[in-house]
Parts: sequence; structure tokens; C-alpha cells
Amino acid sequence: MPVTRELGRRLRRAELCLPRLALRPPAGPGWIHEIKHDGFRILAKQNPDGVHLFTRKGYDLAVRFPLATTAVAALPACSCLIDGEAIARDQNGLAVFEMIRWRRHDQDVVLCAFDLLELNGQDLRKAPIEERKRTLAKLLRRSPAGITFNEHYEGDGTTLFQHACRFGCEGIVSKRLGSPYRSGRVDDWLKIKNPLAPAVKREAEWSR
Repeated sequence: MPVTRELGRRLRRAELCLPRLALRPPAGPGWIHEIKHDGFRILAKQNPDGVHLFTRKGYDLAVRFPLATTAVAALPACSCLIDGEAIARDQNGLAVFEMIRWRRHDQDVVLCAFDLLELNGQDLRKAPIEERKRTLAKLLRRSPAGITFNEHYEGDGTTLFQHACRFGCEGIVSKRLGSPYRSGRVDDWLKIKNPLAPAVKREAEWSR
């Protein structure tokens, strides 16, 4: 059985790599930091059987998001497994959950890719995060509309977090350099939320 098919099935049964909540970005070197976008977490699988966009609960949204599906299908690979976020963006480029939630913008949804778990039959989960990101960036270098590389930043995570809050983003995710990809809740990924973001307010309302 091809690696992509078996790996994708295992990850749908188990949890993806999930960040722990933190109050502030980690200090010092040894981390990269990414903008956290407000959308649907997606495991995108491409192999000779086709393309699937699996949610954390195992639903396949490939038909629902045709632009992202077409883009993943066009990647120059025999097979790949990409971790990312399906997002719908407003006129300012900000991911807005309500736009994707109510299905009025399904034709425009793109996949914001931030990790690569398998490529051409090679399981990359044990490789360091920075190596996986470099390989993903190369894979997406000439990618069509519908999939985009989620850039990462080194240095002071606090500065990026302040910018994320200023622009209304959900927050940031800080990832430890050298860390492999592990299923479940991990300490190598830290999620710092913008307290004024719609996602945080939405979670507070749902918990009441």
C-alpha cells in the first residue's frame, strides 16, 4: 500500500500535531513563528487515486473546495501529504471564519500549507520542522492559485505576535527548531491567541 494512503488513514484515525496554548511567545532563539489563520484545519492528500482534503474529524472537503483541490492535484509530485488550513480571505487578505463557515465563498477557498508529512513515498515526519518547511516551499514554488505557503519567521516571536494582533489575525504558532512531527498535543508547537480576534470571542461564546 502506498505510503500516502496508509499514512493518511492513520492520521485520520489519530490526531494531527496540535499546539499547546501559551500566554506569550517563547523567548530566545530556537523557534520559528507562523501566523495562525482562522479556517478549517486540513490534511491534504494527493496520490494517483486523486486528491482528498480531510478535516480533523475525517470529512473530505475536496468537492466543497474545488480551487484548493485543483491546486493540490497540480503539484509536481507523485504523492504528497500536506498539513494546512483551508481559509477564505476578505478584500484585505485576512482569513475570516464566517466566510468559510457559511459556504458562500467555497469557490474561493485556498489551502494555506504549513507542513509536509510525505512526499513521493517518503515519510518526512521524523525530519526537523525546518527541513520539512524547506521541502514544502520548494514543492509550492510554482504552485497555482488555490494553495499558498504559510511563511515562517525567525527571531523575536513577540514582534510577530504584536503585528498579528494589529492586523486582526487569530494569533501565531511558535514551533521548536529541530522538532519532528508528532500526533496529538505537543510542547514543540505553542499557540498564542490574539485576545481580540473573532476566533477567541467565538470560542468563549461556544463554551458558555
